[in-house]
Amino acid sequence: MTRTALVTGGAGFIGSHLAAGLLEAGQRVLVIDDLSTGSRENVRALEDHPGFELVVATVMDRQVVGDLVARADMVYHLAAAVGVQLIIDSPVRTIETNVRGTEVILDAASRHRKPVLITSTSEVYGKSTKLPFAEDDDLVLGPTTRSRWAYACSKALDEFLGMAYFHEEALPVCIVRLFNTVGPRQTDRYGMVLPRFIRQALANEPLTVFGDGTQSRCFCDVGDVVWALTRLAGEGAWGEVFNVGSQEEISMYELARLVREQLGSLSEIVLVPYEKAYGRGFEDMARRVPDLTKIRRSVGFEPRTSLAKIIERIADSYREAA
Repeated sequence: MTRTALVTGGAGFIGSHLAAGLLEAGQRVLVIDDLSTGSRENVRALEDHPGFELVVATVMDRQVVGDLVARADMVYHLAAAVGVQLIIDSPVRTIETNVRGTEVILDAASRHRKPVLITSTSEVYGKSTKLPFAEDDDLVLGPTTRSRWAYACSKALDEFLGMAYFHEEALPVCIVRLFNTVGPRQTDRYGMVLPRFIRQALANEPLTVFGDGTQSRCFCDVGDVVWALTRLAGEGAWGEVFNVGSQEEISMYELARLVREQLGSLSEIVLVPYEKAYGRGFEDMARRVPDLTKIRRSVGFEPRTSLAKIIERIADSYREAA
């Protein structure tokens, strides 16, 4: 019997790759996306597939969500406000989309008894300096007077809500904290650093590094992430939280240098103060590295795609679209 998956935010960057992967695995895929940050172009290649259906609507529409959840065997909840720039510019939208949308999804899933995988974020670790970040570590968030932390707080609340449904309603819920997922189709529109560097390098424009460039991140290929999401759902890792990412750490300045060198760009590297990029009072985390012990033990996850390969693939996608 063919299984049906519902992917919320399925026209977004990660969601569209997940939808493609599920179709390739022989599942039917329902996608709900309001196309506010996602794009129909991301799923254009899927629309002729007989097992694919796109519904353009918000996840806050209880009637539409209820109907879709009833038709699905598994719900992948990816719909969320994303990107530092959007969070700074639209904190109300960030909080309402993340919290209310997740509440609607969980309510429908509970009524129809359908399992849910919720994608959360490494942002929930906040300003913690205990590295690498493990799933049971304390979360250290900044003050409510700085909208920078609204996203982290809203996603943490999503996690609490998911765990509440698991414990109180016995709803199968799994939570995945993603660490800087990257790959083709990711836009730099909302502050995503790697596609911004690559776009700038291909145009020989200055590579704009925010802050002093010493802050470091670990970038994980979207294909590796999709593998982890589908494997966790298949294993039924309910009531658990998992980190998903790479442990290949690199500073933002070194990342800019790597992109420039790999693409043979003539771009200069320019440091842009945080206050100029995001306004006064912006805070950032110096490092963000996941502990992958739990997911390795559970499903054998290991990121396979090198950062150099990721850069090459994103650059190729930009060239093809030009």
